[in-house]
Amino acid sequence: MKTDIYLHPTAEVSPKAKIGAGTKIWHQAQIRENARIGKNCNIGKCVYIDFEVKIGNNVKIQNHVSVYHGVTIGDDVFIGPGTTFTNDLYPRAFIWNEERLVKTHVKKGASIGANSTIICGITIGKYSIIGAGSVVTDDVPDHALVFGNPAIIKGFVCKCGFKLDKNFKCNKCRKIMPISKKIQKIIEE
Repeated sequence: MKTDIYLHPTAEVSPKAKIGAGTKIWHQAQIRENARIGKNCNIGKCVYIDFEVKIGNNVKIQNHVSVYHGVTIGDDVFIGPGTTFTNDLYPRAFIWNEERLVKTHVKKGASIGANSTIICGITIGKYSIIGAGSVVTDDVPDHALVFGNPAIIKGFVCKCGFKLDKNFKCNKCRKIMPISKKIQKIIEE
């Protein structure tokens, strides 16, 4: 293992996992074989990272999160405590094979609130925010604010994390977000 990462003595990390410089892995975390974790990440207590999971740079994963095989997490993502990702839409205890795997992508800068469940097969857009306790069953557009069960769009947020007003202006940093055709279509629906 590299000396430029921190591994708590109780963490269980496969020698086949790749971990970037500056990353910290805390109490009782388990990192499986061929998982790839980027630079300067913080992997909290009791986090489970399944085999072949890909995690970008500067990612913060809070305590008791499960990231299962088939999940890809981009750079600068925040994942709140107790969040669970799924990877099989029709799970059975007595059946598992790679054909059942359904992949999930979390894009750069997204934030997922505590105790959320992410149903597999979706993409969570750049700089979006998922409210605590949400069950996410559909794709989340870039910059969208979603919450609930099932999670639905309640507005849009700035890169700095604050909600945008009706003119897509952030009252915190004062920037105006350009409206993409995709977001315009969502607003009109």
